[in-house]
Amino acid sequence: MNELFYKWIGAIGVSYSVDSDGIYIWENWDDKDVPSQSEIVAKKAELDDTWATLLYQRERISEYPSTGDQLDMMYKDNLNSTTTHKDAVEAVKTKWPKDNSGPVE
Repeated sequence: MNELFYKWIGAIGVSYSVDSDGIYIWENWDDKDVPSQSEIVAKKAELDDTWATLLYQRERISEYPSTGDQLDMMYKDNLNSTTTHKDAVEAVKTKWPKDNSGPVE
């Protein structure tokens, strides 16, 4: 699901539904300006591209150790002069690089 697109649609401030052909039907009781179907399709394509390029962020979030675990790693690294925290973070960043090519095996 592309949350960016749904946030954009929600920001317009009118109710909508989508018919079986993918046409957006507006329920606009307050005479607010709403985008045309072609504007919606163009914006959806733009936001779908953005959503895809941000995959690495969504994947990194699920793979980083919890905040508590990271704080514990940093505390122990400080006590023991180790790099456990740095290594754990770097492993996730290496697996999910910003170029969005997917996980590095």
